[in-house]
Amino acid sequence: MTPALTGTAPFTITAARDYEPEVGALPGMSLGTYEIDMSGGEAAKRLFTAGARQVTLPRPIDVTDPADAAWTVQALSFVGDLSSLAIAVDWQLHTGPDPDAWRHYSHLHPPTAVLGTADPAATALEWRNTYYICKCVFRYGPGFMQVRDRRYGELRRFTIDEPEYHQAIETLTDGAPADAIPTPILDDLMAETLVLRFGDHLWWAPYRVRRWSEAPLVI
Repeated sequence: MTPALTGTAPFTITAARDYEPEVGALPGMSLGTYEIDMSGGEAAKRLFTAGARQVTLPRPIDVTDPADAAWTVQALSFVGDLSSLAIAVDWQLHTGPDPDAWRHYSHLHPPTAVLGTADPAATALEWRNTYYICKCVFRYGPGFMQVRDRRYGELRRFTIDEPEYHQAIETLTDGAPADAIPTPILDDLMAETLVLRFGDHLWWAPYRVRRWSEAPLVI
């Protein structure tokens, strides 16, 4: 199958049947390597069906490197797809010196390290302590899309029913070049931090809800 985002190459991950590294290392628990050469959502579903409950990315994601923007948006989208299925992810994120930058990504399964911050260990710990599934998600209803975002402490809810916005979000699912989205729509989505820009690529932050951790009205 072809990569989801034009210009990106397939990458290889390793997978295991259990969240705990010690258990994953036992005989029969490793699922070996998988080449991700399809959309992140499809790859995540196939891994879950195969029994994967823990996935390791091949290298860190550096959101401060514009030259690596295509990998950044593809990998972040994949981590979101895995998080939506409650698959643990062994990954590292380089956010740079801004002590609050990690909050943009705090709905994703916590990384093992938050690089570039003044105190990487403390930042990673705060991320783990405040994480829960469905922190920033979107879902479809009849003729509309709803986004529920709690990354910044309070519930922010957006109902999107304009067809042109639906099309833009579909284009953004696995990341997209910056010129693929009409400027007025992009400005609106970026103003609410639902889209982040890295170099000349864009990332749609919410992941699609696949299972509620609690009653939807609580989330």
